[in-house]
Amino acid sequence: MILPIVRYGQPILRQAAKPIDKEYANIKELVANMYETMYAAHGIGLAAPQIDIPIAVFVVDVDCLKENYPDAIGFKRTFINPELLEESGEEWYFNEGCLSVPDIHEDVKRKSIIKVRYFDENFVQHTETLTGICARVFQHEYDHLQGKVFIERLSPLRRSLLKRKLNDIADGHTTPDYKMKTVQYKHK
Repeated sequence: MILPIVRYGQPILRQAAKPIDKEYANIKELVANMYETMYAAHGIGLAAPQIDIPIAVFVVDVDCLKENYPDAIGFKRTFINPELLEESGEEWYFNEGCLSVPDIHEDVKRKSIIKVRYFDENFVQHTETLTGICARVFQHEYDHLQGKVFIERLSPLRRSLLKRKLNDIADGHTTPDYKMKTVQYKHK
């Protein structure tokens, strides 16, 4: 089932997500819906808070980027209760976007190597080292679980220059080709 995506400006995008346990009802169905929603919106990652569910779950599939990023080949994962254990390597800029912030893409600096621990949809624990684009997408989605949107990683000046566009998004004055959830308050 395709779910509406929470629009920038909603309080849930500013809240830390709660961990879940293996007793969480219908987790496999939720994960399947998250993938379906992400694909329908042409995304490569989607966090549960973006569909108005305040739990520590996100899905990614970056295989579509494999032509330019060989580390993306076959990288499709479900991350439940993820932890970012280590960051290393060089910081690099990449033009990021977000399904909750349609029509805005900005260069964001992130570390190139990370070590993570998480559970998959079967509640099997994994520890992995991610590099390049896989590390970046993990960090972007992990930020959602911390109550952050990529806009917050921009300089205050750049955020100020985007304020009008952000208010337009929060007010519903944007028309992406996917369903978005209604607004509750404006960006300040």
